[in-house]
Amino acid sequence: MPQTFYSNGKLLITGEYLVLDGAKALAIPTKYGQSLCIEPNDKQVLKWKSFDADGNLWFEGKFSINDTFKQLSATDISIAERLTDILKATKKQKASFISQKTGVTIKTHLDFPRNWGLGTSSTLINNIAQWTNIDPYRLLENTFGGSGYDIACAKHNLPITYQLQENGRTIIEQPFGPKFKEQLYFVFLNKKQNSREGIAAYKKNRGNLNQAISEIDAITDNLINCTELKEFQLLMETHETIIAEIIKQPPVKNLLFKDFNGSIKSLGAWGGDFILVACQENPESYFKSKGFNTIIPYHKMTL
Repeated sequence: MPQTFYSNGKLLITGEYLVLDGAKALAIPTKYGQSLCIEPNDKQVLKWKSFDADGNLWFEGKFSINDTFKQLSATDISIAERLTDILKATKKQKASFISQKTGVTIKTHLDFPRNWGLGTSSTLINNIAQWTNIDPYRLLENTFGGSGYDIACAKHNLPITYQLQENGRTIIEQPFGPKFKEQLYFVFLNKKQNSREGIAAYKKNRGNLNQAISEIDAITDNLINCTELKEFQLLMETHETIIAEIIKQPPVKNLLFKDFNGSIKSLGAWGGDFILVACQENPESYFKSKGFNTIIPYHKMTL
């Protein structure tokens, strides 16, 4: 019988970059995610098929089912190599992963466009971990790296605060649905940002972060408890200023939307993916006039 697993996508509302160094971050799982379906085959190989949000096949490959997971065929070599790394890391955690006596067919289905940056990798890692009953955080660490907040979102159906500590991580579900959520929107910047590149640039530029982490912790707490849109906007703008100083980049509003009547905050790695927009009026016509056509109201993005 086929087995199916599902994981939520993610958006990091506060704490981008600094979450890597222990800042308390607010993250939300999204209505969009990815499923993984496993069924046996009689070919004694691992067949892999990945489908996008429109149901189109975007990757297909075949791998051996010994310890090397050798590529036998693939429509994209770089993706196949990444999958081989993930399969090997899974095998390292669980020696009994995939019997050599029986082949397996794996199919993944995304709910969101691949370039949205909502967690194509993290949802895959968590789905594989669910299937094999291994630690998804360890699997992430041994493959893509990162703080792990995206894995936490994959596993939770409510907003969370996420904080790395010396003895592990603290994840707390947070009811977060401000009364002004009708004034909150997510806008896609028409390109996917490479998180690993963003993290590398951050690590290169960071200095003493104690003060900044303390300030971001306070912003996260205040944002969760915020009751007024103007206060929420001020917190967004203060957060942008803090991160801009650390990574030596101008905030996205200064770069692209100087004339916008409202507040804008980057989410995750700066320079791509989604931004959070807070404003009194529906901003759809403004952003479409600038060439940004994906504007999603808060309630349509979040669980």
